[in-house]
Amino acid sequence: MLEKILRHLNNWFVYEVHKGIFTVTGNGDFDFLQAGQYYRIVGSVFNDGLHRYMYDDEDIRQETFGGEIWSLAIPKAVIELAERISELQEKYGQAYDSPYDSENVIGVYSYSKSSGSTIADSLDKRNWWQRQYASELNAWRKISP
Repeated sequence: MLEKILRHLNNWFVYEVHKGIFTVTGNGDFDFLQAGQYYRIVGSVFNDGLHRYMYDDEDIRQETFGGEIWSLAIPKAVIELAERISELQEKYGQAYDSPYDSENVIGVYSYSKSSGSTIADSLDKRNWWQRQYASELNAWRKISP
């Protein structure tokens, strides 16, 4: 969820960008990162995305690639917000993720949408966290590219 939030904010909280050819043999290959620090890999075949140094060992695949590694300085408040959203998503996610107003799977399958439902309404319902936490998220939003 943290990566989804950072994309939504258009803000990765970049501390440093390291460009070059990198060989990944496991987590622990980058001496410019600190244990527990988040980082983003860009330009990799297997490992593009957000990782946490020394915590995502099973998530990293061995490869050599030319690209970038962004060391990040994500504020604690953003990480905690992502955790709160994840907890709610886990608890109520199925209800929020459905594009339908109601579904019945007992007996014959049926569903209903309100007469005003549109594709946009369905997408809004699936991205409930963006509306629910808009005031907190907007504080961290990066407007420029």
